[in-house]
Amino acid sequence: MSELSINTTQNVNINFTAASVGERILASFLDMLIKGAYFIVVFFIFFYWIGISKVMDGLDYWSNAAIVFIFSFPVLIYSITLESLLEGQTFGKKIVKIKVVKIDGYQAGFGDYLIRWFFRIVEKNSIFILVGIIAMSTNKKTQRIGDMAAGTAVITLKNNVTINSTILEELGSQYVPTYSQVIKLSDNDVRIIKDTFELAIANGDYEIISKLRHKIEFVTGIKSQTKIEADFIRIIIRDYNYYTQNM
Repeated sequence: MSELSINTTQNVNINFTAASVGERILASFLDMLIKGAYFIVVFFIFFYWIGISKVMDGLDYWSNAAIVFIFSFPVLIYSITLESLLEGQTFGKKIVKIKVVKIDGYQAGFGDYLIRWFFRIVEKNSIFILVGIIAMSTNKKTQRIGDMAAGTAVITLKNNVTINSTILEELGSQYVPTYSQVIKLSDNDVRIIKDTFELAIANGDYEIISKLRHKIEFVTGIKSQTKIEADFIRIIIRDYNYYTQNM
């Protein structure tokens, strides 16, 4: 796996590990299994049990094509719908613990997922499958053609570094946590928060600290009880340590 360094517009470098080709293929395979299971259920319920296939025998070609398209539509929009709703993940990606991100440091948006979806249709047909695999294998960010067009990359969420060397902090026995909602965060989330925060403090970049605070509030539903944004982030890190050490 290769390291992927994302440079934000505030010139803050955030390091991620690019998902391997194997992880991406496995996620795609799992998504294919889910789509296959959908078709099996649809065929059994609607075509076999309810008997839509008998009705289709008396219809013209275009009517039959329309019915097939309607039942196939959820599969066609599977990736773009889930990536939009799950912030860069399909069920397969979620199981493998990888996700889509923008290489400029921003969360990927619907337009980015749309571009990736369009190119996926092209890449998964005939010789373009091989082209996509070669592109990922030869690119240090393991980007397929759709990623290059959308300016995205797929990263792994697996934390290969132990929590002890990244986010663990000594807390006094009398420490009282403030925000119980921090348990919504993962070790990797807090590692990124801590690394970004420490770098922003070192650079005096209060804009990135403010954006980091807003992002934490949005993801966790927490409302800051202090007007000092840096203190809020410090409390978040300490509270997460408290709850994970006592769970």
